[in-house]
Amino acid sequence: MSTGTGLVFATAVLGVGTFAFRFAGPVLRARVPLSPRLERLMAVAVVVLLAALVATSSLTESHAFAGPARPAGVLVGGICAWRRAPFFVVVLAAAVTTAGLRLLGVA
Repeated sequence: MSTGTGLVFATAVLGVGTFAFRFAGPVLRARVPLSPRLERLMAVAVVVLLAALVATSSLTESHAFAGPARPAGVLVGGICAWRRAPFFVVVLAAAVTTAGLRLLGVA
């Protein structure tokens, strides 16, 4: 098997596995009863996981602090999202803030 064929095969297997994994959730949800406490814990876990993802991606770069510009941009984007601005405005405000601070010399 050549490298290109192997890569296509691995991509196809990964795609099928990902689809099967996503499909299993709704199918198993109807068959496995969950307690209300467990459902609340899972809802909180999603928020905590997303917050951790935002924190690590906005605060670190190559195992070091990313500088104040990126967290400031994320903060501005978060405020825009909290004020229910359109997604395009949220992304644009965060990017403009980060780029503007970096242009001013704030890494």
